Amino acid sequence: MSSRCPCTSGLPLDACCGRVLADHAAAATPEQLMRSRFSAFALGDAAHLLRTWHASTRPATLTLDDAVRWTRLDVERTDTALVEFTAFYRGPGGPGKQHEVSRFVREADLWFYLDGVSPL
Repeated sequence: MSSRCPCTSGLPLDACCGRVLADHAAAATPEQLMRSRFSAFALGDAAHLLRTWHASTRPATLTLDDAVRWTRLDVERTDTALVEFTAFYRGPGGPGKQHEVSRFVREADLWFYLDGVSPL
């Protein structure tokens, strides 16, 4: 039996974000890609984060903080190419959260993370 997916969908990892982590093309929607990116943060998969980041905004390298443990994802709103969410984590300073509206773009039949802003 597979472990539960870090994106807190309630599904097993291999039936949820595991498919997108293994094959970027499996993300049929921005929400699926965003959930896989949250899971990548939770699992320490920087390669997936870079691979799914649009070339126009992607950093050259990405170092994840091993002291931060991502614990929960709440998807609050989705639109054509937007996903608003709150991601919860626990770090050295205690619990925290990140509230963001992420933008996505579709190229060559693949969704890519473009950027994100904190809503007011």
